[in-house]
Order: sequence, then C-alpha cells, then structure tokens
Amino acid sequence: MIRIFTILALAGISLLSVAQSSDNKLYNPEADAFQQVEEALGMAKQENKHVLIQVGGNWCPWCIRLHDFIESTPQLDSLVQADYVLITINYSRENMNPEMMESLEFPQRFGFPVLVILNQDGHRIHTQNTGILEKGDFYSEEKVADVLKHWNRSSIDPKTYQIND
Repeated sequence: MIRIFTILALAGISLLSVAQSSDNKLYNPEADAFQQVEEALGMAKQENKHVLIQVGGNWCPWCIRLHDFIESTPQLDSLVQADYVLITINYSRENMNPEMMESLEFPQRFGFPVLVILNQDGHRIHTQNTGILEKGDFYSEEKVADVLKHWNRSSIDPKTYQIND
C-alpha cells in the first residue's frame, strides 16, 4: 500500500513539474540571446522604439509575475507597445548567457527580474532593479509606468527638455 502511494505521489509530482514547465516558457534557455537582441534592434529601428529586455528565468516567480503584470495592465501594456520592443533573455542554470550579461554590463547584479533598456543602436541606456518597483507583495503600476515613461525615446530626447532661464 505504501509503495503504491509512493509511486502515485512521484507520478503526480512528475506530471506537475512537466505541466509547470510547459506552461511557463517565457524564457528559452536555448535561445541565442545575441540573435534575440539583433532582431529586436531591427524592429526598434523600423518602429522608432527602444528595446526593453527583461532578464530572468522560468525558475523565478517574480519574473513571470512582472511579465504577466505588464501584459495584463492596460496602461503598462500600452506604454510598452507604444515605445518598446520587448524581449526576454534567459538567465538560469541551463544557460546564464555570460557573454550577453557582460555586454549588458552585468545586470544580474540587481537580482531578477531585471530590466535593461537599449537604444536603437544597441547601447545600454538604463538598467532597472525591479525590486524598487514593488509595492507590498506585488509590483506598483505607478512605479513601473514611471520607468517606462522616463526612458522612452521622447523622454530622453534633448529637444524635449525645458530650460528655464
């Protein structure tokens, strides 16, 4: 009886982990991160946008939570759609993308998820620690929106700066 229960329990755990891994494919450990960035930069140039990179992994509940929060919050989704090409870059045991992390100036130092914004030429213009975008036990719509608004192309265009004499 105990053997049957143990076998059933192990089978249930195996099925649960397979179901979870197939549901959460936000990050692809096998993806070529440099190719992802190149493709995003091409789109960004065509659409006159920046590239917004979310670095994290399927192992990270806060990574999945942030991505879902942005997509399901109309204001945030609109800001991303209007001003950014969004991609996810994997950081996990399977693939830590060390060369990409170096080229992005080591964003993993902030923990995960971490946001990196590139201009159309591929230069990193901002790295955002997402821990400070939290409010209580979730993300703050206002804080995330502020980051998206303050780093879009028009916000960093010197022509839009007000100079008071």
